[in-house]
Formats: sequence, structure tokens, C-alpha cells
Amino acid sequence: MTKPELVIFDCDGVLVDTETLGNQHLVKMLDASGYATTFEAVRKDFCGMPMRAVKEKIEAEGYLLGDDFVDRWYQAIPIIFENGVEAIPHIEEVIAAVKKAELPYCVASSANVEKMHITLGKTGLIEHFQDVLYSASMVARGKPFPDLFLHAAKEMGCEPSRSVVIEDSVAGAKAGTAAGMRVFSYCGDKHADHEGLAAAGGILFDDMRQLPALLGVA
Repeated sequence: MTKPELVIFDCDGVLVDTETLGNQHLVKMLDASGYATTFEAVRKDFCGMPMRAVKEKIEAEGYLLGDDFVDRWYQAIPIIFENGVEAIPHIEEVIAAVKKAELPYCVASSANVEKMHITLGKTGLIEHFQDVLYSASMVARGKPFPDLFLHAAKEMGCEPSRSVVIEDSVAGAKAGTAAGMRVFSYCGDKHADHEGLAAAGGILFDDMRQLPALLGVA
């Protein structure tokens, strides 16, 4: 493939293995608010979405989670991710290959910047992304809308059509596709929605060691 001019990484599930910890806690919060659900349902229905969008989607079904729901989620983050956060296997090799090819890169995540600092900090990956963190809190609409990826590309000075997105969620894949970017969908997690990712227009791969070749930087 043609080498891109910008690589945009999602954070949770692409750089750091946080989806299980995060979704387990979200299930507890939803159950406590009267919205009975399961880990599998939350992982499938809300993965990749900013928490404000999760709240809006659930409340549209007639459930009230409380005005402070999103704030309580973010207040709990230091505890949720105190232990057990690890880098996605072989992601360091991908970052090294992108750097060696001198490709601009950044992170565009539904999480806020503070959360990214915590999770990337736990794994030592923050040193690669310190000044290129973009959050859904910076735009009007989060994933699955394209706003965040378009914002990141603009800030990085690159055309969307020459940018690629690395995602693990259906919402993120939809956002990247809507932004006019090529999307590579990581499905190495056992809970990955293969059908949903394919339908969203992403090119599926299940091992980060495959990504440098897909990006044309192997």
C-alpha cells in the first residue's frame, strides 16, 4: 500500500490493554444505576465511545444515570487502572517502525487526556505520545462521528485522505471511515467484534507484528 502521511492510533485496546478493566467497572456502575447489563453487552455496544455518548445512548432508552455519571466515571479512573494495565503485545515494535520511517503519528481517543496520561504512563508508552494526544473532549461529537479524527489530522497538518487510523472498536472504525481515512482494525482481543469491524470498513488484523507491513513501513 501507499505509505500514509499520518498514523492515528486509538489508545484503549490499541496501545494499552484496558478494555477489560474499564468495561468491568462500567458494568458495575450501570448495574448500580439500575441498568442491568453484562460485560459482553457493554463490550459490544459501547466500546470506543466517549462516556458522555454512552450516557446519552442509555438515557435515550428511558434510564436515568444521574447528572454526575460521567464525572463519577472519570473520578474512578485512577482506581480502575491502578493495577493490571499493560501495553498491547508488540505495539512497541509498531511505534519503532513508524518512527524509523519518520511518519508523523498521534493518538485520538474517546478518553480524556488525563486518563491517557494514566494508562500510557503505567506502560511507559507516554514518552512516545506526550505532545500528540487528542481527546473526544476537544470536539462536539465523539466516535462514531468523524470529528475527532478530522481534528487530529488538522492539528497534525495532514490531509484526512492521506491519514490512517488504527482502531479496535466498531465505533472507532466507523469514525475513521466517515473521516475518509483508511482504517486498520485490530481484532487480537478475544472479545473483538470481527463482523462489526469488517462491516465498518476496516481492514482486520489480529497481531500487531502485521501492522508495519500494512502501513508500508516494514
